[in-house]
Amino acid sequence: MQWFVAPLAHEFMVKAVLVSMLVGVVCSVLSCFMTLKGWALMGDAVSHAVMPGVVIAYILKIPFAIGAFVFGVGSVIAIGFIQSKTRIKEDTVIGLVFTGFFALGLVLVSKTPSAVDLTHILFGNVLGISDADIVQTIVISIITLVTIALLRKDLLLFCFDPTHAQSIGLNTVALHYTLLSLLSLTAVAGLQTVGIILVVAMLVTPGATAYLLSDRFDRMLGLAIASGVFSSAIGTYASYHIDGSTGGCIVVVQTLLFVVAMIFAPKHGLIAQSRQNASSN
Repeated sequence: MQWFVAPLAHEFMVKAVLVSMLVGVVCSVLSCFMTLKGWALMGDAVSHAVMPGVVIAYILKIPFAIGAFVFGVGSVIAIGFIQSKTRIKEDTVIGLVFTGFFALGLVLVSKTPSAVDLTHILFGNVLGISDADIVQTIVISIITLVTIALLRKDLLLFCFDPTHAQSIGLNTVALHYTLLSLLSLTAVAGLQTVGIILVVAMLVTPGATAYLLSDRFDRMLGLAIASGVFSSAIGTYASYHIDGSTGGCIVVVQTLLFVVAMIFAPKHGLIAQSRQNASSN
């Protein structure tokens, strides 16, 4: 009990645990849709592409979310334009665009005053999160969760079968950019906890873990949220006790949960599959 209670004597730890859990919920919900859509690489691209937007927002003294949103959506538009105008395949275009945007962010950071801490942008700083950043994270989380709740069925059909979604009259282009816009905003929320480099793990791992454990989307969503909240809380606690990177600890816990699911999942785990292969032979 002392392991759990001692950190809560510090106000910064209470804030860190609560904010991390909130971000864990938002990232886990979006992670399920991204897993179904197969957008892991796109999530990596958007999360890295928001970096110059965050730095420019800092320079202009405007909310980080605005800069991240503009550059996140801009990177997606750039990917679509290059793919449509050249013979280069999508995965190559994504790699070109997100590394280019990320490099631009590094240049901007190197030319801004030292008040911009590169390590905080890259790796997060939830233990030192300000009240203004907490408010911003809450607002982003509410916007994301409410939008997903309102468009849940449409987004689900779009992720499962975009051709069928278009045939029944859904605006798949709008759904495409809505999902990517939410991805850009969520990347900002994850920026405060795990940073730009590791936020892609929070946007992929919970959904991938839940996908191994269930074939029903509602149950998958619940498992992903449980995984995201648990790993965020335990990871933050662990970082306090070992004096390590908070974002790194959160992602390590998430990865361990995925490994456990990959091995022991009742239907899709390695043990279950080996038993099925043995019985079929």
